[in-house]
Amino acid sequence: MKIVVIEGSPHKKGSTNLLAEQFMQGAKEAGHTIEVLDAAHMDIHPCMGCEHCGMDGNCAWQDDVWQIRDTLLSADMAVFVTPVYYFGMSAQLKMVIDRFYSYTIKLSCKKLKTALIAAAWDSDEDVMPCLKAHYQKLCRYMNFQDQGMILATGCGTPAVTKHSEYMKKAYALGKHL
Repeated sequence: MKIVVIEGSPHKKGSTNLLAEQFMQGAKEAGHTIEVLDAAHMDIHPCMGCEHCGMDGNCAWQDDVWQIRDTLLSADMAVFVTPVYYFGMSAQLKMVIDRFYSYTIKLSCKKLKTALIAAAWDSDEDVMPCLKAHYQKLCRYMNFQDQGMILATGCGTPAVTKHSEYMKKAYALGKHL
């Protein structure tokens, strides 16, 4: 299976990307191929809602979303990787998802397998529900087939994350696909 990991963290060595690395290690060991797209460091503009694309055409922006689009449309699975910022995903990942608009029809017809990997500083039980609900609604709307979520709370630093239970959980999610 071809898996695309879309990283939405501006911290290349942060907690979220550490979890993504564990997921990728497990997935590679299971025989899957991985392509990483570092959305946080790509040239991506926000959707303007201009209707230029008509949900199934060329976007008015000429930026790196074309690379993401082509990669997703050729993939079997996408993994959304994000730190939790104010109870939701990072702006960097949200821009990628908002830009699905220009190829919503093509992408939703794929019935793409997906997963969510998120890390939050807080360990309070009310940290993840909004992000989880957003992801689940996205899956329903886009006909994505959720394969699992790693919702890592209390992972405010890479040092803490490295010693958390979530490292094993992320590895296991990748390994058991």
